[in-house]
Amino acid sequence: MNMRATLAATIVSPVQPVSLRINTYLINLDRAELRRFRMERLLSEIGISFERVAAVDGVGISLPRRDFDGQSYLRRHGRTPNPFEIGCYLSHVECARRFLAGNGEFALILEDDLDFDDDFAEVLAAALEQHASWDILRLSTVNSGRKHRVEPLTASRSLAIALTREKGSGAYLINRKAAGWIADVLVPMRLPYDLALDLEFDEGLRACFVDPVPVSQRADPHSQIQAGLSSYRLGRRRPWSVLPYRAAAEVRRFSVRFVRLAALRMRGWKDDTAAAGSLSKR
Repeated sequence: MNMRATLAATIVSPVQPVSLRINTYLINLDRAELRRFRMERLLSEIGISFERVAAVDGVGISLPRRDFDGQSYLRRHGRTPNPFEIGCYLSHVECARRFLAGNGEFALILEDDLDFDDDFAEVLAAALEQHASWDILRLSTVNSGRKHRVEPLTASRSLAIALTREKGSGAYLINRKAAGWIADVLVPMRLPYDLALDLEFDEGLRACFVDPVPVSQRADPHSQIQAGLSSYRLGRRRPWSVLPYRAAAEVRRFSVRFVRLAALRMRGWKDDTAAAGSLSKR
């Protein structure tokens, strides 16, 4: 038995019951073996079984291609195409397609540069109990924007709604409705994946965060998406359409999510009032 197999054998934990209710997909490049081994160890320690999805490698991407709309990408994002960003996008789409090909009710999508809090399995179990509140449940972010809590999830975490744009797609839960949107409406690619995922409200989908998030996405100095990012920026040559597009998206995001936030807060207030009234009559 080689060293890697020996180490893997020593870290196997009992499978978490919640793992049996979720199809988990780990996105990982074939050449990123150290990342894969690290994530295998972490998920094994938690007791989460998973399917590895070989990431689409930007090295082998050439344009044009049918699943990338270069003109829309330029008008909306204002940058030249980043092949590694395209590979990341298509890898997430592949996870949604694999999920839809089966009979599972929920999918957990993971990138391979994550750290998990100790209560991650507990958070997943609680999230499934409240699945009626979300179509997409984001478990990580690379932003620090405020999350507005709407429902308690565990003793230390809550379901929350973000009114502003959030980046990062390291870890999230989806149901089949959201997976269908990702696999169908989000193809061809017109934006980076995390920005496209943050437009769920345009399809009438409900997105929530877990606050505080139970998964951290590590800053990786070797990330090929981030490496040389400035070379894809157009600066003053950026199309005039970018700012109006972003402004309109922000207005829609704030408006739709604010209405939903207000409705959930009102429902919570009514539930609390009804509970207080019931206690007073005893």
